Amino acid sequence: MKLGAFSISLSVKDLERSIAFYRDLGFEHFGGTLEHNYAIMKNGDALVGLFQGMFEGNMLTFNPGWDQSAGEVDPFDDVREIRARVEAAGHEVLQEAGGDRGPGSFVVIDPDGNPVLIDQHR
Repeated sequence: MKLGAFSISLSVKDLERSIAFYRDLGFEHFGGTLEHNYAIMKNGDALVGLFQGMFEGNMLTFNPGWDQSAGEVDPFDDVREIRARVEAAGHEVLQEAGGDRGPGSFVVIDPDGNPVLIDQHR
């Protein structure tokens, strides 16, 4: 199963302060805006998403159809195919969004309570 780009999504209290901290660690601002309350930080292939007021807690994130630089990958496993496999394996899917094609997402919780977001943008 091809899950696509991997990042950690962190729920932050002060987005500007978090951006500054990750810059001090050598990350560059790769995407997102203060106005939209999120920033994607990149250091090599490492991606850290910083989200203020969007969700509680932290989660692992995978983006089917994208590589680590948000470049399109083709072919890729569609989020609906991934969801079907996850459900067939007996895991409960939460927060499902999207239609029959194109962008879509879902969350599944790992055995230790960690949310895993599968978020397809195309």
